[in-house]
Amino acid sequence: MRTLPCLSLMIALGFAAAPAGAQTVPGDVRHGRDLSERFCVNCHSVKSEPAATVSSDVLSFPSIAKQPGTTAERLAGRIIIPHPAMPGVQLTVRELRDIIAYIMSLKPDK
Repeated sequence: MRTLPCLSLMIALGFAAAPAGAQTVPGDVRHGRDLSERFCVNCHSVKSEPAATVSSDVLSFPSIAKQPGTTAERLAGRIIIPHPAMPGVQLTVRELRDIIAYIMSLKPDK
């Protein structure tokens, strides 16, 4: 498994090479949902349907997706260089893309 700094560079280069709002390799939404249910559910509500809040100060994945500035690139940055309370989960580039694809799939249609 790659170390986090190397992973950060690979992700940044992968997103930088893509047009704004697009990923170079599309993520697998279903796999991203499965990963989210395994790694993220202790802090975030990850389901698309309304559910009880896991923590009052932690946004649900649907809430994150609904924020106007949410893009795949910004999500990657928040996961790669996480806020202090976020546990250090080691994700591969594919897993990161899949989780981001899942979160982006929760974004409401315009």
